[in-house]
Amino acid sequence: MGVTTSRSPVPRISMPSTANRSSAWLVAGLVFFSALPLSFGVLRLMQLAGLSDVMPPASASAIPLVSHIVGALAYMLLGATQFSPAIRRRWPAWHRLAGRLALVGAALVVVSALWLTFAYATPSFGGLVLAGLRVAVASAIALSIGLGLAAVLKGQIARHREWMIRAYALGIGAATQMLVLMVAEMVSGGAPTELNRALLMGLAWGINLMVAEWSIRRGRLAA
Repeated sequence: MGVTTSRSPVPRISMPSTANRSSAWLVAGLVFFSALPLSFGVLRLMQLAGLSDVMPPASASAIPLVSHIVGALAYMLLGATQFSPAIRRRWPAWHRLAGRLALVGAALVVVSALWLTFAYATPSFGGLVLAGLRVAVASAIALSIGLGLAAVLKGQIARHREWMIRAYALGIGAATQMLVLMVAEMVSGGAPTELNRALLMGLAWGINLMVAEWSIRRGRLAA
């Protein structure tokens, strides 16, 4: 007489996918990378509110300065979450809300950057070079976001993501600039001249754009 045995199914333990873990590390890395310039921004806001005197006195008008810092906080932090596929899948409503708030932050960054540039650019050659770079970058951020929005309205999600990556890479340039200027000072043994500082800041934006294009190309190959 045959004996039949029944096996209860072995429960599967749900493990986070490699893609989800990678996107979590990406978001955390972007937030960590932005932390240094954003922390200085928070200290500046505290100084303007009379709560701290750690930062030196600000020479710029408070309105564009506060707008720039608040916009950068929203754009850098909320924008970082937009690169997580897990957040997009699990909380699509949050993804859309955070994206809209990040765009408001980006608009504040662009407008205040142009305001501060035109109001406080120094008339020296190095100052004019830096002003030109800032105007070009602010315009490029606005153009990239505009093209990204146009793409998503047409249902071109991949193209939307590519333009938003470019915009975010330029927006996070302050963090790269701090690192580049720090390394330059360590190598040269002193602070760079005004022209060299402008060129180094331009180099930092260029580095971010190269990383963005590498990421975009990698995404296309993986698709």
